[in-house]
Amino acid sequence: MTHPPKSSAAPPVAVAAGPVAATAVPGIPAQPGRPLPPVPARPPSRRSAFAEGVERVRAAATTEPGRLRIIGAVLALLVVTFGAVTAWQTSERAAAADDVLHRSQPLSSGAADIYRSLADANTAASSGFLAGGQETAASRDRYEKDIRGAAGGLVTAAANAEPGSASEAAVARLNRLLPEYKGLVERARTYNRQGYPVGGAYLRYANEKMQKEMLPAAEDLYTRENQRLDADYAHATPYPWAAIALGVLALAALGWAQHRMYRRTNRVLNHGLVAGTAAAGVVLLWLLVGHTLARSGLDGSYDHGIRSLSVLHDARIASLKARGNENLSLVARGAETVTVGAKTYDAYYYDFDRDMAVLGKGLTEADELADDPAGTTPVKAAEDNMAVWKQRHASARGEDENGNYQQALDKVIGAKGATGECFDSVDAHLALAIDHEQGEFRQAAVDGRDAMTGLPVGAAVLAVLGAAGAVAGIGRRLSEYR
Repeated sequence: MTHPPKSSAAPPVAVAAGPVAATAVPGIPAQPGRPLPPVPARPPSRRSAFAEGVERVRAAATTEPGRLRIIGAVLALLVVTFGAVTAWQTSERAAAADDVLHRSQPLSSGAADIYRSLADANTAASSGFLAGGQETAASRDRYEKDIRGAAGGLVTAAANAEPGSASEAAVARLNRLLPEYKGLVERARTYNRQGYPVGGAYLRYANEKMQKEMLPAAEDLYTRENQRLDADYAHATPYPWAAIALGVLALAALGWAQHRMYRRTNRVLNHGLVAGTAAAGVVLLWLLVGHTLARSGLDGSYDHGIRSLSVLHDARIASLKARGNENLSLVARGAETVTVGAKTYDAYYYDFDRDMAVLGKGLTEADELADDPAGTTPVKAAEDNMAVWKQRHASARGEDENGNYQQALDKVIGAKGATGECFDSVDAHLALAIDHEQGEFRQAAVDGRDAMTGLPVGAAVLAVLGAAGAVAGIGRRLSEYR
């Protein structure tokens, strides 16, 4: 009888044949019949800081203390932003108003003075030429004063012109042409004293350089400076809509917060929120009233100052050009003609008539713009003198056309009853009107600029205090939960 061997080992267990399921591991080659090691589990991906912040805010918003903290932060941010934008926009407008007063308007007026000085120098040169050897010291001094005034004005314009700008190019051109013009005038005087007719040709050439090159360049400079002045006005006068909108939004948010707190606590007032609302309200009211007054002052300085000054400058320049053409008509003695339509005219008489028409139109417009007797009186006096000037000129022209040159000359540059008296009176009264309108502009512009004094700093300080009040008010409510 055979017995199985005694043993403590367990009998072998049959394993079903078949492939072993395994998961491949990257970097380890699979081997047949050998199981693969298990794949380690990946750690959960970490959320971004923004997502965690949003989750915390969402969690905090589910409790009343959390909601109060969010409301306090939003109120403080709104009030501070309102103050910052108010300070920024009012600072820009105050700076532009100051530029109108101290930079662009003086430069515009200076460019007009350059034009006037050049035109007056041309007139004085022609008057001195007509006097010949009897040229007075006053006439010579007037010419030299005009040349020095134009040169000084060009120095100021060059110092304030932006590099590479059209104004800089106009100044450079005038600086080049001014010595050439002065040289031509001196040659004309020299030959005229010696009795050479070529002196008249030099003076006409100098006048042509003045009329076709120098005065257009001066007019371009004047136009550029007026554009700079208009740009400063455009920056100074618009309402600060962004600041106003933020102010209304901040007040609305503060009012909503107080109403919400009243509904939950039955307390009518929260001192901190009331203080914040008062500070924001003061800033908004100050902004509206201050800017309205500033805008009114600046608009007044433009309507009753800049517009009148522009018209008066143009009228004065027209009178200077008319006087120069009146003198040159006697210098040329019919040598220069112009054909209009089918009719031929003396070129200088024709230009004189056009300049007088511009002068008359300018005086009429200046009279309409003047808003007080101090501005109206010199303009009306200039109109009266212009009427006499036209009468005397017609008489002098008649003598010239009839061949009575000396009689015509006496009626133009004579000691008494000449057209020169009328021109001098027109010029003097226009100068008075310009001085008056300049004062009107300055007073209105100062009032407009001063209306915004302290607003940028005051808005910033009050905004900080308002934000602190809002935070303190919310903090007082939060303390009740501790």
